[in-house]
Amino acid sequence: MASVAITRRNHLLSSLLRCRTLYSRRTITTGRPTFAASISTSPADTDTLGSRTKILETFREEFEIGSRIITLETGKIARFANGAVVLGMDDTNVLSTVCSAKGDGVRDFLPLTTVDYQEKQFAQGVIPGTYMRREGAPKERELLCGRLIDRPIRPLFPAGFYHEVQVMASVLSSDGKQDPDVMAANATSAALMLSDIPWDGPIGMIRVGRIDGHLVVNPSMDELKLSDLNLVYACTRDKTMMIDVQAHEISEKDLEAAFRFAHPEAVKFIEPQLKLAAKAGKQKKEYTLSLVSDRTMDKIRNLTEKPIEAIFTDPSYGKFERGEALDKIGQDVKGILEEEGDEESLKGLSKTVDTVRKQVVRRRIINEGFRLDGRCLDEVRPLYCEAGNLPGLHGSALFSRGDTQVLCTVTLGAPGDAQRLDSIVGPPTKRFMLHYSFPPYCINEVGKRTGLNRREVGHGTLAEKALLAVLPRELDFPYTVRINSEVMGSDGSTSMATVCGGSMALMDAGIPLKDHVAGLSVGLVTEVDPSTGNVDQYRILTDILGLEDHLGDMDFKIAGTRNGITAIQLDIKPAGIPLDIICESLEPAYKGRLRILERMEQEINSARTQDGRNSPRLVTLKYSNDDLRRLIGPLGALKTKIEEETGARMSVSDGTLTIVAKNQSVMEKVQEKVDLIIGRAIEVGGVYKGIVTSIKEYGAFVEFNGGQHGLLHVSELSHEPVSRISDVISVGQQLSLMCIGQDLRGNIKLSLKATLPQKTKKSDMVDGSLNVLKPKPDSYTPEQEEQNSAVKDLQDDKDTSTKSNPSYSSMAPIVIRSAVECDEEEKSAGLGSNLKPKRALKPKSSQKLKTLKTQSGSESGSTASKKARIAKPYLLTEKRNYGDNDTSSDEDKNEVKVEHKNAVLDYLKDQECEVKGPMDAKKLKLGMKVTAKILQVRARGLVLDLGGGINGMYKFESDGGKEEFEVGNEVHVQCTSFTSKGIPVMSIIQDD
Repeated sequence: MASVAITRRNHLLSSLLRCRTLYSRRTITTGRPTFAASISTSPADTDTLGSRTKILETFREEFEIGSRIITLETGKIARFANGAVVLGMDDTNVLSTVCSAKGDGVRDFLPLTTVDYQEKQFAQGVIPGTYMRREGAPKERELLCGRLIDRPIRPLFPAGFYHEVQVMASVLSSDGKQDPDVMAANATSAALMLSDIPWDGPIGMIRVGRIDGHLVVNPSMDELKLSDLNLVYACTRDKTMMIDVQAHEISEKDLEAAFRFAHPEAVKFIEPQLKLAAKAGKQKKEYTLSLVSDRTMDKIRNLTEKPIEAIFTDPSYGKFERGEALDKIGQDVKGILEEEGDEESLKGLSKTVDTVRKQVVRRRIINEGFRLDGRCLDEVRPLYCEAGNLPGLHGSALFSRGDTQVLCTVTLGAPGDAQRLDSIVGPPTKRFMLHYSFPPYCINEVGKRTGLNRREVGHGTLAEKALLAVLPRELDFPYTVRINSEVMGSDGSTSMATVCGGSMALMDAGIPLKDHVAGLSVGLVTEVDPSTGNVDQYRILTDILGLEDHLGDMDFKIAGTRNGITAIQLDIKPAGIPLDIICESLEPAYKGRLRILERMEQEINSARTQDGRNSPRLVTLKYSNDDLRRLIGPLGALKTKIEEETGARMSVSDGTLTIVAKNQSVMEKVQEKVDLIIGRAIEVGGVYKGIVTSIKEYGAFVEFNGGQHGLLHVSELSHEPVSRISDVISVGQQLSLMCIGQDLRGNIKLSLKATLPQKTKKSDMVDGSLNVLKPKPDSYTPEQEEQNSAVKDLQDDKDTSTKSNPSYSSMAPIVIRSAVECDEEEKSAGLGSNLKPKRALKPKSSQKLKTLKTQSGSESGSTASKKARIAKPYLLTEKRNYGDNDTSSDEDKNEVKVEHKNAVLDYLKDQECEVKGPMDAKKLKLGMKVTAKILQVRARGLVLDLGGGINGMYKFESDGGKEEFEVGNEVHVQCTSFTSKGIPVMSIIQDD
């Protein structure tokens, strides 16, 4: 067995050596121009190996445009393609290849259906984030870039060339500084010049921006962010081929200057392509052209010209009536040709009839200036506008221009609903989207709805560019906005109708646009000299019909506001149009746009208020990241559950929670659920929903605001006296409570009665500490109203000062230890917690008391009658506020202060009583007179022993008051108020 294994091993080694000898005789090329490396085992094989060596010959052109070096290279890669060029700028390289089908297909159009532009993620060093980790179907940007390449090259193919042509552009590498779309178009032009496909190029395409009023050639992506113009311009040496514009309300004059600036810059791409084609280009191949013979053309013209002209001169025909009449003419001619057996004419019948229609329409417009529907050249079709036609949606509008009708709807979403863009350049997300839909029924046809359509994507993007310039900033309006445009009827320029309908729908949704945006399409009919190719005559048409678009030479879509243009898209059919004619078309487009804007403004001219039942709501809340993690839950389960239960959308970012709800009721439900989970900042006066967790004799404990606890005291349950707490609330009950403050230990105090309406007449209690005499209705005076408002101002001052305390914004869970402490806290709150003590009257024998002046009655009345008319006084502890507009003198103000002090003393005189038995806290009331002993003499007042272990205080009115008192002396005092801590404030009774 061992010998067999050794023999097999030797046999394998000998086989490997023979294979190595065979492979060593092959030529290995490095790919560099005019260089080939070969490995040979014997000199005798040198001639044989040299004959099999193929040198990779590379051709290269280098030039500069807009301070950037650009290279065109061919011959190194994709050598089997009919034409292949790599265009490089900085570290961005784009490969474009062209191929043509070999067979001669029978068609009547150019099937340039596969202009494929592709951005693979390897170009920026990224692995795709899809499940399969590879690129999928073409994205919107790839479809748009494909259209950008297709539009300028299609008109340059010769008439009758209907062979299938495929263009494929791929981004090989990208540094993110340059947009590869313009580079791909120039590379495609160079590849067509190198191929054997007949094509009347080359073209040059350039991008131009404007920063601070200065035009910039080949702006970078960072420069485009600062630019108010994004112009893509394609042309031949002397004619314009394609224009695409996105701008921020740029004027027609400035735009014309940009066109004329871009043309010579784009021409700079043409000469390097011609040089490269001279070095490496192929001989153009002879292709069979599908052309109609002169005999067939004359025969069919004689049969159809008169009936077609009769139809086109009758403006009463609508779109479908006109189409049916033209089809009938074609069927009649077909019957005649079948009877004659003319197979040649039958093959080109449809194309020939279409050519005759085109000649009849163009000749009538050029010679007579009349259009198919009888309008003048610069006349806009009848308009119809309706905003808010679907009240159940966030925003909606219906716009009609002639037979073209578009329904636009607006949907608002959260910032997290923004579209994510997987592009190698540009922003990562898009918060404004416009989706254009062209269903088959809008032209009375049967068709199949498929995925992304190039035409729908292109029209929707054009309308999106037009409206983007007037949207508010994201900081001012953080919603994600989606417009859906449904074409209800098509007879020309549905994309511009989408702009008009979308602008009205945005305002109907309450979005504060800068201004309305409107758009229309301008057409062109020319008469060209066959010998020179120059345009002899032309007519510019405003607001073209679908048939005028089909039979004309230009579709120039222009959208903007009253202040300027926001978007442009130019498509042409002939091999170029002079730039002067294009610039001349801007003026009639502006006049037509103003007519449309006037009609739109009559329907809706400002954003609607978002107070309707279907108006969406958005709120942004600030939380800590720990709180947001609690809200999201494991794997986002808790957040998803809230969204499913309420129908709202929540998006979470660093320290921010954004909620978007369909209406206000949904928003309240979401906020309630969020508050129960993580709570919100506590404010005095804020209303919170909580659940009763336990009931004590003195009140109830409530859990609220995401797990925090507060005390609902029995005195805060109702405006009426409550004997049993369980009669009002129960454990587990959900309540809406108001935060009324914080006790000395930082515990939160809650109130139920503050959220309930007052059932009884308003009492004369001032925070539960005073119950003054209620005046009779007939004795109510203006002074009384002033004093009542002063008490209210005192309470407002207290609330304001409490809210300013930063400790209220974030509180720990609260535990109150005993009922005694709760009773002490409630007693403190009830006995003047809102009152700030002032100095009492200084005991001077010379001071005379004055009574309050009244505005009604005689000033010489008796003392009793004055007391009857006296208004409810404000307390001595209350600060009297004088506004800035108060013109009273200082003496008047001092007199008012003294009058109110005397009024309080008069009231206390009526309430005075003597202490019977030992003094305690329950016996001490307002107005009570006691004999007190001076315990301490301080700089600003006295500390008094009232008996029974109760201490009181007396404040001096001046700094020199302490000289009149000594420790141990007895003074006769009267209780006037209590401090926020429950300490009695006394006043010294003057002996007569």
